[in-house]
Amino acid sequence: MSFIKKCPECGSNNLWHNSERGEIVCRDCGLVLEDKLVDFDQEWREFDAEAAARKRRTGAPMSYTQFDQGLGTDVGRKGDLYSLGVRDKNKFFRLRKWQQRISTAIERNLKLALAELKRVSSYLKLPRSVEEEASRVYTLAVQKGLVRGRSMESVVAGALYAACRRHDVPRTLDELSEASGIEKKEIGRTYRFITRELGIKILPSNPADYIARFASALNLTPETQSKSVEIIESAQDIELTSGRGPTGIAAAALYVAALINNEKRTQREVADVAGVTEVTIRNRYKELLSELDLEKEIKKIKKKLEKAA
Repeated sequence: MSFIKKCPECGSNNLWHNSERGEIVCRDCGLVLEDKLVDFDQEWREFDAEAAARKRRTGAPMSYTQFDQGLGTDVGRKGDLYSLGVRDKNKFFRLRKWQQRISTAIERNLKLALAELKRVSSYLKLPRSVEEEASRVYTLAVQKGLVRGRSMESVVAGALYAACRRHDVPRTLDELSEASGIEKKEIGRTYRFITRELGIKILPSNPADYIARFASALNLTPETQSKSVEIIESAQDIELTSGRGPTGIAAAALYVAALINNEKRTQREVADVAGVTEVTIRNRYKELLSELDLEKEIKKIKKKLEKAA
């Protein structure tokens, strides 16, 4: 369809697209504005999902979560064996065997690695977009030979962590270590190597991204969540968060906000949820109190509670 707005002859906007003749005609003066148009409408109608699937001429979209991006084909299916004779069964198995033999080393590596990636992604409940991005990163790493000398599982975990960081999905190295069975230091080392070699630019994590998940695990109210985000934003304004772990800052902000809103949680409870030590929370807590002048606010709340009691 052309983007003609009005008739150049009479200036009318009353235009008609004749799909049968491929023309745009002015209804007022009859001038043919454009002909030989391509009709982009579908030439068939669908009344149910079965008819639509039967008439469509395209397959599933390309996806990096499959080793062949969804474009490859297999020699038959195992369910076809029941309809074949003895001679055809031998031919079937022979063709399938040769198809596996002619596959490249990269394809065989991707088959195993992407299955592991799906398992870890499912364990961490990651969205489809993160899984797709991680599969793309891993595929690029394999094609550039970055997997050599490293375990497949560590590269998968590093690719997943990079994808989580790029899509602002808060997952810690401890969580990835638990899901993949690889040490946290190894995942971090592989993650830095992959991002450097592939030229992937990743911004630092925002501590506020972890608040909702930590607060949900601690059963804290929305008011406490909002207060903790305010504390983090105030800390970022004075650059108190630079050079410090985002999970430690988020845990300390939640701990302070819980005290202010009289929802007391112990440092041990917060540390277990955030995956940091009590010492980290204590240090960040002291910094927030002194730099943001929150100690006065906590004292006021304590006095109010004492009077109410």
